[in-house]
Amino acid sequence: PRLGGLAMAGGLLAGLLLASKLPMMSAVFDGSTTIVALLSGAAIIVMLGIVDDKWGLDAPTKLAGQVLAAGVMAFQGVAIIWLPIGGTFVLDPLTSVLLTVIVVVVSINAINFVDGLDGLAAGIVAVAAGAFFVYAYVLSVELGLQRATLATLVSVVLVGMGLGFLPNNLFPARIFMGDTGSMLLGLLLAAATITLSGQVDPSALSSGVFLPTLLPLILPFAVMALPLVDLVLAVIRRTRAGRNPFAPDKRHLHHRLLEMGHSQRRAVSLMYAWTALIAGAALAVAFFPLIYAGVGTAIGVLIVVFLVTRTSAVSGEGKVEPQNRRIGRIG
Repeated sequence: PRLGGLAMAGGLLAGLLLASKLPMMSAVFDGSTTIVALLSGAAIIVMLGIVDDKWGLDAPTKLAGQVLAAGVMAFQGVAIIWLPIGGTFVLDPLTSVLLTVIVVVVSINAINFVDGLDGLAAGIVAVAAGAFFVYAYVLSVELGLQRATLATLVSVVLVGMGLGFLPNNLFPARIFMGDTGSMLLGLLLAAATITLSGQVDPSALSSGVFLPTLLPLILPFAVMALPLVDLVLAVIRRTRAGRNPFAPDKRHLHHRLLEMGHSQRRAVSLMYAWTALIAGAALAVAFFPLIYAGVGTAIGVLIVVFLVTRTSAVSGEGKVEPQNRRIGRIG
Protein backbone atom coordinates (compact mmCIF):
# COMPACT_ATOMS: atom_id res chain seq x y z
CA PRO A 1 0.00 0.00 0.00
CA ARG A 2 3.00 2.35 0.26
CA LEU A 3 3.77 2.32 -3.46
CA GLY A 4 0.85 4.55 -4.36
CA GLY A 5 3.39 6.89 -5.89
CA LEU A 6 3.55 4.51 -8.84
CA ALA A 7 -0.12 5.26 -9.52
CA MET A 8 0.75 8.96 -9.46
CA ALA A 9 3.56 8.38 -11.95
CA GLY A 10 1.05 6.56 -14.14
CA GLY A 11 -1.27 9.55 -13.86
CA LEU A 12 1.54 11.84 -14.98
CA LEU A 13 2.26 9.71 -18.04
CA ALA A 14 -1.43 9.41 -18.90
CA GLY A 15 -1.94 13.16 -18.62
CA LEU A 16 1.06 13.97 -20.80
CA LEU A 17 0.06 11.33 -23.36
CA LEU A 18 -3.44 12.74 -23.61
CA ALA A 19 -2.13 16.30 -23.90
CA SER A 20 0.27 15.27 -26.68
CA LYS A 21 -2.74 14.35 -28.82
CA LEU A 22 -4.36 17.77 -28.47
CA PRO A 23 -3.58 20.27 -31.27
CA MET A 24 -3.51 23.18 -28.83
CA MET A 25 -0.64 21.55 -26.94
CA SER A 26 1.55 20.98 -30.00
CA ALA A 27 3.91 23.83 -29.06
CA VAL A 28 4.76 22.05 -25.81
CA PHE A 29 5.67 18.76 -27.47
CA ASP A 30 6.97 19.62 -30.95
CA GLY A 31 10.73 20.07 -31.03
CA SER A 32 10.94 20.88 -27.32
CA THR A 33 13.42 19.38 -24.89
CA THR A 34 11.50 20.47 -21.80
CA ILE A 35 9.16 17.47 -21.86
CA VAL A 36 12.16 15.15 -22.16
CA ALA A 37 13.83 17.00 -19.29
CA LEU A 38 10.72 16.73 -17.14
CA LEU A 39 10.28 13.01 -17.80
CA SER A 40 13.98 12.34 -17.21
CA GLY A 41 13.90 14.01 -13.81
CA ALA A 42 10.61 12.33 -12.94
CA ALA A 43 11.96 8.89 -13.88
CA ILE A 44 14.99 9.32 -11.63
CA ILE A 45 12.92 10.54 -8.70
CA VAL A 46 10.40 7.70 -9.09
CA MET A 47 13.15 5.06 -9.13
CA LEU A 48 14.73 6.70 -6.09
CA GLY A 49 11.40 6.70 -4.29
CA ILE A 50 10.67 3.06 -5.08
CA VAL A 51 14.01 1.96 -3.66
CA ASP A 52 13.48 4.08 -0.55
CA ASP A 53 9.92 2.85 0.00
CA LYS A 54 10.91 -0.80 -0.42
CA TRP A 55 14.27 -0.98 1.29
CA GLY A 56 14.98 2.40 2.85
CA LEU A 57 17.74 4.86 2.00
CA ASP A 58 19.80 7.08 4.25
CA ALA A 59 19.43 10.85 3.98
CA PRO A 60 22.68 11.52 2.03
CA THR A 61 21.78 8.94 -0.61
CA LYS A 62 18.28 10.36 -1.03
CA LEU A 63 19.69 13.87 -1.28
CA ALA A 64 22.20 12.76 -3.92
CA GLY A 65 19.40 11.21 -5.95
CA GLN A 66 17.34 14.38 -5.70
CA VAL A 67 20.30 16.48 -6.84
CA LEU A 68 20.83 14.12 -9.77
CA ALA A 69 17.18 14.40 -10.86
CA ALA A 70 17.25 18.19 -10.56
CA GLY A 71 20.57 18.43 -12.39
CA VAL A 72 19.37 16.27 -15.27
CA MET A 73 16.35 18.54 -15.71
CA ALA A 74 18.44 21.69 -15.49
CA PHE A 75 21.01 20.55 -18.05
CA GLN A 76 18.21 19.70 -20.48
CA GLY A 77 16.56 23.10 -20.30
CA VAL A 78 14.25 23.22 -17.28
CA ALA A 79 16.31 25.88 -15.53
CA ILE A 80 16.03 29.32 -13.97
CA ILE A 81 17.58 31.68 -16.51
CA TRP A 82 17.12 35.13 -14.98
CA LEU A 83 16.62 36.96 -11.71
CA PRO A 84 15.27 40.50 -11.18
CA ILE A 85 18.37 41.80 -9.39
CA GLY A 86 19.28 45.39 -10.22
CA GLY A 87 16.87 45.36 -13.14
CA THR A 88 17.20 42.08 -15.02
CA PHE A 89 20.06 39.75 -14.28
CA VAL A 90 20.58 36.90 -16.73
CA LEU A 91 22.30 33.96 -15.06
CA ASP A 92 25.36 32.26 -16.46
CA PRO A 93 24.89 28.52 -17.21
CA LEU A 94 26.61 27.26 -14.06
CA THR A 95 24.71 29.58 -11.72
CA SER A 96 21.49 28.73 -13.52
CA VAL A 97 21.98 25.00 -12.95
CA LEU A 98 23.03 25.42 -9.31
CA LEU A 99 20.08 27.65 -8.47
CA THR A 100 17.68 25.32 -10.27
CA VAL A 101 18.98 22.32 -8.35
CA ILE A 102 18.50 24.16 -5.05
CA VAL A 103 14.93 25.16 -5.92
CA VAL A 104 13.97 21.65 -7.04
CA VAL A 105 15.54 19.92 -4.03
CA VAL A 106 13.87 22.34 -1.61
CA SER A 107 10.49 21.78 -3.27
CA ILE A 108 10.91 17.98 -3.20
CA ASN A 109 11.72 17.96 0.50
CA ALA A 110 9.01 20.49 1.39
CA ILE A 111 6.32 18.17 0.03
CA ASN A 112 8.10 15.13 1.43
CA PHE A 113 8.17 16.64 4.93
CA VAL A 114 4.49 17.63 4.90
CA ASP A 115 3.38 14.10 3.94
CA GLY A 116 2.55 13.05 7.49
CA LEU A 117 -1.23 12.62 7.63
CA ASP A 118 -3.63 10.73 5.41
CA GLY A 119 -4.55 12.89 2.41
CA LEU A 120 -2.45 15.87 3.48
CA ALA A 121 0.23 16.11 0.78
CA ALA A 122 -2.08 15.16 -2.10
CA GLY A 123 -4.66 17.77 -1.11
CA ILE A 124 -2.16 20.55 -0.48
CA VAL A 125 -0.50 19.95 -3.84
CA ALA A 126 -3.87 19.91 -5.62
CA VAL A 127 -4.80 23.27 -4.08
CA ALA A 128 -1.38 24.81 -4.77
CA ALA A 129 -1.27 23.50 -8.34
CA GLY A 130 -4.79 24.78 -9.01
CA ALA A 131 -3.82 28.26 -7.83
CA PHE A 132 -0.62 28.12 -9.84
CA PHE A 133 -2.55 27.15 -12.97
CA VAL A 134 -4.80 30.19 -12.60
CA TYR A 135 -1.77 32.44 -12.16
CA ALA A 136 0.15 30.94 -15.08
CA TYR A 137 -2.83 31.09 -17.43
CA VAL A 138 -3.84 34.66 -16.60
CA LEU A 139 -0.22 35.81 -16.78
CA SER A 140 0.05 34.28 -20.25
CA VAL A 141 -3.13 36.05 -21.36
CA GLU A 142 -2.10 39.44 -19.98
CA LEU A 143 1.40 39.31 -21.45
CA GLY A 144 0.29 37.87 -24.78
CA LEU A 145 2.24 34.66 -24.27
CA GLN A 146 1.51 31.15 -25.48
CA ARG A 147 -1.29 29.91 -23.20
CA ALA A 148 -0.69 26.19 -23.69
CA THR A 149 2.64 25.86 -21.90
CA LEU A 150 4.45 23.24 -19.90
CA ALA A 151 3.72 25.23 -16.74
CA THR A 152 -0.05 25.19 -17.26
CA LEU A 153 0.03 21.56 -18.42
CA VAL A 154 1.99 20.33 -15.41
CA SER A 155 -0.28 22.32 -13.08
CA VAL A 156 -3.41 20.70 -14.51
CA VAL A 157 -1.84 17.24 -14.38
CA LEU A 158 -0.84 17.83 -10.75
CA VAL A 159 -4.41 18.77 -9.84
CA GLY A 160 -5.61 15.57 -11.48
CA MET A 161 -2.95 13.47 -9.75
CA GLY A 162 -3.82 14.89 -6.34
CA LEU A 163 -7.60 14.69 -6.66
CA GLY A 164 -7.46 11.26 -8.25
CA PHE A 165 -5.34 9.93 -5.39
CA LEU A 166 -7.33 11.47 -2.54
CA PRO A 167 -10.35 9.09 -2.46
CA ASN A 168 -8.06 6.24 -1.45
CA ASN A 169 -5.70 8.34 0.65
CA LEU A 170 -8.06 10.24 2.95
CA PHE A 171 -8.36 8.99 6.52
CA PRO A 172 -8.47 6.06 6.99
CA ALA A 173 -6.16 5.64 4.02
CA ARG A 174 -6.09 2.46 1.97
CA ILE A 175 -3.00 3.42 0.02
CA PHE A 176 -0.06 5.76 0.66
CA MET A 177 2.03 7.72 -1.79
CA GLY A 178 5.29 7.09 0.08
CA ASP A 179 8.46 8.87 -0.94
CA THR A 180 7.81 7.90 -4.55
CA GLY A 181 4.70 10.06 -4.69
CA SER A 182 5.69 12.93 -2.41
CA MET A 183 9.04 13.51 -4.09
CA LEU A 184 7.43 13.32 -7.54
CA LEU A 185 4.86 15.93 -6.56
CA GLY A 186 7.58 18.24 -5.25
CA LEU A 187 9.65 17.86 -8.40
CA LEU A 188 6.67 18.61 -10.66
CA LEU A 189 5.69 21.71 -8.68
CA ALA A 190 9.23 23.02 -8.98
CA ALA A 191 9.33 22.24 -12.71
CA ALA A 192 6.11 24.17 -13.31
CA THR A 193 7.46 27.15 -11.39
CA ILE A 194 10.78 27.16 -13.22
CA THR A 195 9.32 26.80 -16.71
CA LEU A 196 6.88 29.65 -16.09
CA SER A 197 9.65 32.03 -15.01
CA GLY A 198 11.59 31.05 -18.12
CA GLN A 199 8.76 31.92 -20.51
CA VAL A 200 8.18 35.41 -19.09
CA ASP A 201 9.96 38.24 -20.87
CA PRO A 202 11.87 40.15 -18.17
CA SER A 203 11.89 43.36 -20.23
CA ALA A 204 8.09 43.33 -20.43
CA LEU A 205 7.82 42.96 -16.68
CA SER A 206 10.38 45.63 -15.90
CA SER A 207 8.52 48.06 -18.11
CA GLY A 208 5.43 47.59 -15.95
CA VAL A 209 3.18 45.88 -18.49
CA PHE A 210 1.46 43.69 -15.94
CA LEU A 211 3.15 42.71 -12.71
CA PRO A 212 5.99 43.95 -10.55
CA THR A 213 9.24 42.40 -11.67
CA LEU A 214 9.61 40.12 -8.67
CA LEU A 215 6.11 38.66 -8.73
CA PRO A 216 6.56 35.92 -11.34
CA LEU A 217 9.28 34.41 -9.17
CA ILE A 218 7.74 35.08 -5.76
CA LEU A 219 4.14 34.07 -6.39
CA PRO A 220 4.77 30.48 -7.49
CA PHE A 221 6.56 29.86 -4.21
CA ALA A 222 3.78 31.59 -2.28
CA VAL A 223 1.34 28.89 -3.35
CA MET A 224 3.73 26.38 -1.75
CA ALA A 225 4.24 28.51 1.35
CA LEU A 226 2.85 26.05 3.90
CA PRO A 227 5.13 23.11 2.98
CA LEU A 228 8.10 25.49 2.69
CA VAL A 229 7.46 27.01 6.13
CA ASP A 230 7.11 23.54 7.62
CA LEU A 231 10.39 22.50 5.99
CA VAL A 232 12.29 25.54 7.28
CA LEU A 233 10.92 25.15 10.81
CA ALA A 234 11.81 21.45 10.83
CA VAL A 235 15.38 22.06 9.67
CA ILE A 236 15.91 24.86 12.22
CA ARG A 237 14.35 22.81 15.02
CA ARG A 238 16.40 19.70 14.36
CA THR A 239 19.65 21.58 13.75
CA ARG A 240 19.31 23.45 17.05
CA ALA A 241 18.75 20.13 18.79
CA GLY A 242 21.94 18.77 17.24
CA ARG A 243 20.03 16.27 15.11
CA ASN A 244 20.10 15.40 11.43
CA PRO A 245 17.84 17.89 9.60
CA PHE A 246 16.24 14.93 7.80
CA ALA A 247 15.61 12.91 10.98
CA PRO A 248 11.86 12.51 11.64
CA ASP A 249 10.05 14.05 14.58
CA LYS A 250 6.48 14.76 15.69
CA ARG A 251 6.64 18.57 15.68
CA HIS A 252 5.41 19.38 12.20
CA LEU A 253 2.54 21.83 11.79
CA HIS A 254 0.01 19.03 11.33
CA HIS A 255 1.25 17.32 14.51
CA ARG A 256 0.68 20.54 16.43
CA LEU A 257 -2.90 20.69 15.20
CA LEU A 258 -3.41 17.16 16.53
CA GLU A 259 -1.92 18.21 19.87
CA MET A 260 -4.44 21.07 20.03
CA GLY A 261 -7.24 18.50 20.02
CA HIS A 262 -8.21 18.38 16.37
CA SER A 263 -9.04 15.04 14.80
CA GLN A 264 -6.94 13.91 11.88
CA ARG A 265 -9.60 14.78 9.31
CA ARG A 266 -10.10 18.23 10.80
CA ALA A 267 -6.35 18.85 11.01
CA VAL A 268 -5.98 17.96 7.33
CA SER A 269 -8.93 20.19 6.43
CA LEU A 270 -7.34 23.08 8.32
CA MET A 271 -4.07 22.58 6.46
CA TYR A 272 -6.03 22.67 3.21
CA ALA A 273 -7.68 25.90 4.37
CA TRP A 274 -4.35 27.55 5.18
CA THR A 275 -2.95 26.50 1.81
CA ALA A 276 -6.00 27.85 -0.03
CA LEU A 277 -5.84 31.09 1.94
CA ILE A 278 -2.16 31.72 1.20
CA ALA A 279 -2.53 30.75 -2.45
CA GLY A 280 -5.66 32.88 -2.78
CA ALA A 281 -3.93 35.85 -1.17
CA ALA A 282 -1.03 35.51 -3.61
CA LEU A 283 -3.42 35.45 -6.56
CA ALA A 284 -5.34 38.42 -5.18
CA VAL A 285 -2.16 40.49 -4.85
CA ALA A 286 -1.25 39.60 -8.43
CA PHE A 287 -4.55 40.43 -10.07
CA PHE A 288 -6.49 42.86 -7.85
CA PRO A 289 -5.84 46.24 -6.18
CA LEU A 290 -3.80 45.85 -3.03
CA ILE A 291 -6.55 47.21 -0.76
CA TYR A 292 -9.04 44.58 -1.93
CA ALA A 293 -6.46 41.83 -1.67
CA GLY A 294 -5.52 42.94 1.85
CA VAL A 295 -9.09 43.12 3.12
CA GLY A 296 -9.99 39.75 1.63
CA THR A 297 -6.88 38.13 3.06
CA ALA A 298 -7.51 39.62 6.52
CA ILE A 299 -11.04 38.24 6.55
CA GLY A 300 -9.75 34.85 5.45
CA VAL A 301 -7.10 34.82 8.18
CA LEU A 302 -9.69 35.60 10.86
CA ILE A 303 -11.92 32.77 9.66
CA VAL A 304 -9.12 30.20 9.55
CA VAL A 305 -7.70 31.29 12.92
CA PHE A 306 -11.18 30.91 14.42
CA LEU A 307 -11.44 27.39 13.01
CA VAL A 308 -7.97 26.48 14.28
CA THR A 309 -8.67 27.66 17.82
CA ARG A 310 -12.16 26.15 17.97
CA THR A 311 -11.40 22.68 19.28
CA SER A 312 -14.17 22.14 21.84
CA ALA A 313 -16.50 20.50 19.33
CA VAL A 314 -13.84 18.30 17.81
CA SER A 315 -14.28 14.57 18.33
CA GLY A 316 -11.45 12.22 19.17
CA GLU A 317 -11.62 10.48 15.78
CA GLY A 318 -8.30 9.90 14.13
CA LYS A 319 -6.09 11.72 16.62
CA VAL A 320 -3.50 8.98 16.37
CA GLU A 321 -3.20 8.36 12.69
CA PRO A 322 -1.92 5.11 11.23
CA GLN A 323 -0.03 6.71 8.37
CA ASN A 324 2.02 8.89 10.68
CA ARG A 325 3.14 5.92 12.74
CA ARG A 326 4.09 3.91 9.67
CA ILE A 327 5.92 6.50 7.61
CA GLY A 328 6.92 9.11 10.16
CA ARG A 329 10.53 8.55 9.14
CA ILE A 330 9.92 10.58 5.97
CA GLY A 331 10.22 13.85 7.79
